[in-house]
Amino acid sequence: MSDPALPEGVERHAFDSRERLATRGPPVYGEPTDGEWRAWDPSRSKLGAMLELGMDTGLAGGETVLYLGAASGTTVSHVADCCGPTYAVEFAARPARDLLSVAEPRGNLFPLLKDARRPATYAHVVEPVDVVVQDVATRGQADVAVRNARFLPEGGRLLLAVKARSEDVTADPDDVFDEVTETLSAAYEVLESRRLDRFHDDHLGVVARRR
Repeated sequence: MSDPALPEGVERHAFDSRERLATRGPPVYGEPTDGEWRAWDPSRSKLGAMLELGMDTGLAGGETVLYLGAASGTTVSHVADCCGPTYAVEFAARPARDLLSVAEPRGNLFPLLKDARRPATYAHVVEPVDVVVQDVATRGQADVAVRNARFLPEGGRLLLAVKARSEDVTADPDDVFDEVTETLSAAYEVLESRRLDRFHDDHLGVVARRR
């Protein structure tokens, strides 16, 4: 049964009599499947955790997406299952090779071996998008989001996962999150933020709107 809080194409589906988030698409990482449905594991996906925790991401399904920090494709594969054209930026060559396999059966998923800290290097490829999803575990995560705001129109959404330990391993995560939120204000209005500790220690999920 569809859930109005979830984007179209994402449903709570029963796997072995237990309801879990799911999308329809080819399996990627050995996740449970039931016919065309594949489970979306929130413990392996920050965006999945945000949806599982009931955050209002604003995703309706079908959006054009720029995904920063695609890694080997665990989360971005689910995004491509429910969204439109999805540009997947990954810096490291090894996971980017795995990402190619994930993209092969998905005609709307476009892997880019690029550094999310340097959006000018892929600006000639990426069209304006409706949503930026970011999961980049590097120092300066808010700066990366601000630099990539160029791809969003006014009102476009940022769905950001912040890893406190990537900013400062010694700092109180709450202090880190306050600094990140302050930096984001240069380009975004933060609509909602919530810690993701139930699934990911010392992470903050942020929903923001391009100013």
